[in-house]
Amino acid sequence: MSEFKLTTEGIRYIALFESLTGGVARDCVVDEENDRIIFVIKKGDMGAAIGRKGSNINRVKKSIGKQIEIVEYSEDVKVFLENLFQPAAIKNVMVVNKNSKRLAYVEVANKDKGIAIGRDGRNILKAKMLAQRHHGVDDIIIQ
Repeated sequence: MSEFKLTTEGIRYIALFESLTGGVARDCVVDEENDRIIFVIKKGDMGAAIGRKGSNINRVKKSIGKQIEIVEYSEDVKVFLENLFQPAAIKNVMVVNKNSKRLAYVEVANKDKGIAIGRDGRNILKAKMLAQRHHGVDDIIIQ
């Protein structure tokens, strides 16, 4: 796992998230550009974080006033990458070391490539940033 630092704002958001949902957050990224907050949560806590019919996550959205995205963490880089691209259908993930860089090739179903990339590339940028932060992946190539 790569080292990363949380901002004071991120720590406050994590405390709020955990108190409102009961889920455990490992990381929090404030994305000012896209007016969203991304939480990386402990494996197995997705259900608690979302809550029945989305009640917990909606409570967090209302109290923060920004869009909330949650991603389930995994020690396995391939599983983590699949989680980052949800709900896009991932066919295969391959992580290779090439020219002293760690690259991830993510094969996405043709109908889901738009979802994987996101409007203005926001989903792929989120995936690249979190993959770098948590697993030292230098770049992600969507196939």
